[in-house]
Amino acid sequence: MSDSIHRLATQFQDRIESVETDFNNAYWVSQIEASPENDRARADLELELRKIMGDAEALERVNAALAEEIHDPVLKRQLEILRLGLTGNQMTDAEREEIVELSTQVESEFANHRAEIDGEKYDDNKIDEVLQSSDDSELRKRVWQASKEVGTKVAERVRELVRARNATARKLGYGDYYQMSLDLEELPEEWLFGVMDELERLTDEPFTAWKSQLDERLVQRFGTTDLFPWHYADPFFQQLPPDGRLSLDDLFGDASAEALALETFGRWDIDLSNVMANSDLYPRDRKCQHAFCIDVDRKKDVRMLCNVVPGERWIDTMLHESGHAAYDVFIDHKLPYLLRQPAHTFVTEAIALMSGALVRDPDWLKQVAGFSADQVDPLAKGLRSATAAAELLFSRWGLVMVHFERDLYADPEGDLDERWWRYVERFQKVRVPEGAAPAGAWASKIHIAAAPVYYQNYLLGNLLAAQLVATARDEFGGVVGVPETGQMLKERIFKHGCLYPWPELIVKATGRELGASDFVTQWAV
Repeated sequence: MSDSIHRLATQFQDRIESVETDFNNAYWVSQIEASPENDRARADLELELRKIMGDAEALERVNAALAEEIHDPVLKRQLEILRLGLTGNQMTDAEREEIVELSTQVESEFANHRAEIDGEKYDDNKIDEVLQSSDDSELRKRVWQASKEVGTKVAERVRELVRARNATARKLGYGDYYQMSLDLEELPEEWLFGVMDELERLTDEPFTAWKSQLDERLVQRFGTTDLFPWHYADPFFQQLPPDGRLSLDDLFGDASAEALALETFGRWDIDLSNVMANSDLYPRDRKCQHAFCIDVDRKKDVRMLCNVVPGERWIDTMLHESGHAAYDVFIDHKLPYLLRQPAHTFVTEAIALMSGALVRDPDWLKQVAGFSADQVDPLAKGLRSATAAAELLFSRWGLVMVHFERDLYADPEGDLDERWWRYVERFQKVRVPEGAAPAGAWASKIHIAAAPVYYQNYLLGNLLAAQLVATARDEFGGVVGVPETGQMLKERIFKHGCLYPWPELIVKATGRELGASDFVTQWAV
């Protein structure tokens, strides 16, 4: 029986490896050069891959094998990963084609869309530039509204996508796609929302205090007590604004984000030079305006897509994506293909978030970025406050996304605009005057369509990032430029891939279960 189970796992991973690699390549091409031809090639390969992963007979055999006593932990984990992947793809060809077509259309719309204001095209970087620097409230309002236009364009297709995803989930016995996704991600819904409730409770008072101070400065800046979403420094109020942080843009000047990332990880004995050589890092037309990292073949062909312009924001983003890349590169390639991936999405997000936050670390600014103590030391207190504020701000924004997505899948026919702004007001304490927001503004967040049921991974990742930093400081005395910290990440996290379920891996890496205690210490803003 054991031999037949081994053959089952080996044969199935052989079936998917080449197709998944081809799909990842096609996805990459479609994101660096949006075109109907590239979208079609990507969609065709996604359909082929999903069809293989929708093999009902294979799922039946995997479930039967898991019912047996399996003594080999590697084989057992392969089968568990197979079960999760196969279950989520059980659908008809027609259902599969509908989901892939809709998601491809929406992502293509995002890749090609540029907001237009007074006849001028605005990409995402230019929108952010206006919202960060302009003192003209009327211009800010028009730019903010224009940033939501893509949501109006795609909102109905996103609803269709939600309906299609829900239909497949309900056939498998789930209430909706949201519930299915959490189950297949090994995240119990009751546990998750218990953590979210705790996060809301713990962040409410310090966030309210911080935002009150921010709003006082904005009232002075704009000369009005009526503050609305366009008075904040990005379209979703998810990033720390210049009014609420110590800006490092002038300090960095034209510093190379790529070089700083290479140096940062090099000091952990993590070489990312091959990753950089394979990546696409700078903005241009018909290219996805966001950022991501992709492991194309699970054999070290790891790439990053960024849209780097000078300044702190894109240095942060480059470090973030490099954290994902480091994880992928250092997974033990002796593991079976199915296990050569991060232990969980939120675990790789933890590495990325920990890495991105270094941009505001005084030790990193001196040791890696090369600034003098005279330049950095006077900023240290402000940097610590900014880091704490950034964590608070992002946590509240993440709560908007998590709660909204649960509602979206529970009732896609409801008044989604009303729900979206209700959560924005509840968690971010930002109000929108009636009629000021374009319909479908909620759909302008690309994750809702392209990375469904994902945002909880950022919030859990923040908790784990804080726990990993605390472990490194307790055991090795620090994080920046400490080789032992890099060794810890490689040996305790990266190399294991998804051999261990995430709760077990976290205990092995940090000596304790995932918790909020280390994260809480960052909130003294």
